[in-house]
Amino acid sequence: MSTEWMTTDDQALRARAVKRWKKQRDFRIHLLMYLLVNGSLIVIWAMTGAGFFWPIFLIVAWGIGVAANAWDVYSRDLPTEAEIRREMDRLRTTS
Repeated sequence: MSTEWMTTDDQALRARAVKRWKKQRDFRIHLLMYLLVNGSLIVIWAMTGAGFFWPIFLIVAWGIGVAANAWDVYSRDLPTEAEIRREMDRLRTTS
């Protein structure tokens, strides 16, 4: 696809959209691996008849990473004007 007709703003927006799409795709792969691996560990746990639910350690630890990844991917990527002004005011008072 040719992008010659796009303005600079359109090109910047397209680059942001492509980056966001890639992050979402990577997150979906990460989540799928999390579910497959932990599901397999739960099956192993169930088949061995072990009393203590030992997969919980990996489920929780890796789950924290999945949650952080989701926050990074699906949170808004640009600050609001109010947030920018607050930060500028903070910087003025500390300088």
